Amino acid sequence: MSNMALLTEKIGIFEEKQGGLIYSYDSETLFIQPWSAHAFRIRATKLSSFPDHDWALEDKPRDLCTAKINIHPDKATISNGNVIAEISKTGKLTIRNDKGKVLLEEFARNRRNILDDKCSAIEIEPREFKAKQGTDEFHLTWRLESLSRDEKIYGMGQYQQPFLNLKGQDLELAHRNSQASVPFAVSSLGYGLLWNNPAVGRAIFGNNVMSFEAYSTKCLDVWIVAGDSPAAIVESYAGMTGYAPMMPEYGLGFWQCKLRYQTQEELLEVAREYKRRRLPLDLIVIDYFHWPLQGDWKFDKTYWPDPQAMVKELESLGIELMVSIWPTVDCRSENYGEMLRQGFLVRTDRGIRITMDWEGYGLFYDATNPKARTFVWEKAKANYTKYGIKAFWLDVAEPEYTAYDFDNYRYWLGNNQSVGNVYPRDYARTFYDGQEKEGQKNIVNLLRCAWAGSQRYGALVWSGDIASSWDSFRNQLAAGLNMGMAGIPWWTTDIGGFHGGNPNDEGYRELFVRWFQWGAFLPVFRLHGDREPRQSQQGTTGGATCRSGAPNEVWSYGPAVYKICEKYMRIREMLRDYTRELMRDAHERGSPVIRPVFYDFPQDEKCWGHDVEDQFMFGWKYLVAPVLSASQRKRSVYLPAGETWKTFDTEETFEGGRRVEVDCPLESMPVFVRQ
Repeated sequence: MSNMALLTEKIGIFEEKQGGLIYSYDSETLFIQPWSAHAFRIRATKLSSFPDHDWALEDKPRDLCTAKINIHPDKATISNGNVIAEISKTGKLTIRNDKGKVLLEEFARNRRNILDDKCSAIEIEPREFKAKQGTDEFHLTWRLESLSRDEKIYGMGQYQQPFLNLKGQDLELAHRNSQASVPFAVSSLGYGLLWNNPAVGRAIFGNNVMSFEAYSTKCLDVWIVAGDSPAAIVESYAGMTGYAPMMPEYGLGFWQCKLRYQTQEELLEVAREYKRRRLPLDLIVIDYFHWPLQGDWKFDKTYWPDPQAMVKELESLGIELMVSIWPTVDCRSENYGEMLRQGFLVRTDRGIRITMDWEGYGLFYDATNPKARTFVWEKAKANYTKYGIKAFWLDVAEPEYTAYDFDNYRYWLGNNQSVGNVYPRDYARTFYDGQEKEGQKNIVNLLRCAWAGSQRYGALVWSGDIASSWDSFRNQLAAGLNMGMAGIPWWTTDIGGFHGGNPNDEGYRELFVRWFQWGAFLPVFRLHGDREPRQSQQGTTGGATCRSGAPNEVWSYGPAVYKICEKYMRIREMLRDYTRELMRDAHERGSPVIRPVFYDFPQDEKCWGHDVEDQFMFGWKYLVAPVLSASQRKRSVYLPAGETWKTFDTEETFEGGRRVEVDCPLESMPVFVRQ
């Protein structure tokens, strides 16, 4: 067979349809549609049609679109604003901006066109669909060229590692306790990419090849936007996946929490003490196992005898109450039988029907079922909101079950599609939709995990059950900044870490102070943790069998630490008007509350360097340099060029574009104010 015959056989068909460009060859269809300004939705499948899901994307593809399609014998192009997609005659996809710069290029190493510069006998396809036996699903791999070793990539959610720049990293696309996969990446080359597929999988940002995998899916589905700055890219993404609600006033100040307040009187006494000391406190939390059994969704009257009186007293003190709600339903719960009868509980293909074995055998309720969501909301409304409780801590128990058990738990697959990564979003929807129907608009759902689009359901993500260590502390800085770049502006962490930490240990006290100082400049300023030594059991019924940790209030760490905590609580209160402004920007534009320095100074090349990953911007005005090492009393800070900077604690000013070394005694964390 001649070379020309080989070339002719492997040329696909171009077609203009539904305002987009279609390429088909053999059993594969590639479909590119304009989807909002300067953006495309790109789908590919080897099935006869595309699944009817938009996943994270809101359905407004034609808003602000200016699509132009040109079909030629050897290629076809589609443009939308300042982004252009080109498909070669053999199906390879390349994305450019309107200046001709290549933003993304598929990695193809085959002989479909022997005259191609990258023709190769190794036969690697950019879009690889491996059929899964007995299903209409595929193990999908999408490969892209690594165009520059200097490219920097941010976002993708929350991972427990210290690196802000994700280039060179291998990321699991799955939820685990303290890991939240939010697969939106922002590149220094000028594009944003949403892997719009909730399947468990993998993303590799290699220096030779970049790839995305879905272990079980029907199609490739990505959304790509071109932008001149990180802010433009993130704001475009937020416009396509939804904005966070406006943060209510109680979200702007200090939150008190511990594992766990065991009785009504214990919680009220803590709240009273804060007010006796005239300390600003906006919210206090009742953590898990305040219920008789998991799935009862109400207070255990033995230990919480008068919730209405409790809420009323807290209101008189100016304090809101948040309660923890779990998705687990104990087989002994008063709701188990009814939920089982109506199909509101998750199912398994084999084995004992248990998805949580802790303090009782239970199942998760099926948050992907709208009727199940309504059922749980009605229970919460009857037993919590009737007392005036507005905020919910939706603890998705141990979401690592979503990572690998999807072959055994049909719930995680839903119609053979892995919905494990969507589950936290649907869990939040239970309480968001319910409160919306009740007329409450400013909604906060504290969640362990989130997925793309969770922000529109009032998702405040915290970084899970993390260690109380310096290494863990450093990891949370990268985690919080990348969550913001992935479109989740509401984020927080357990100040001091969750596991361990003894308030009487001087070494731990230093870590706690540094974490607390940093916490004052987070989107939500929240103290939580399971401190040592653990308390003895208080009671034998219901949730009281779960022991509590040691005291975790600001006065629990000794007079010196208390004085520092008081200082930073008052700083946070002083910033209330400014923090409210940042929350409005998040609500109206999708702007991260905390962000890497390059977000506000993209033209300053030094702001993109790895040596500034340990500092960040709290909004547009404050440059924050947390102290991340034990015994550190000096640190270097880079001040972005083109601005004058004043130290937060003094009147000393510096011109930007240089590094300065500053003192950081235990009493103070370096913060600079943009003039």
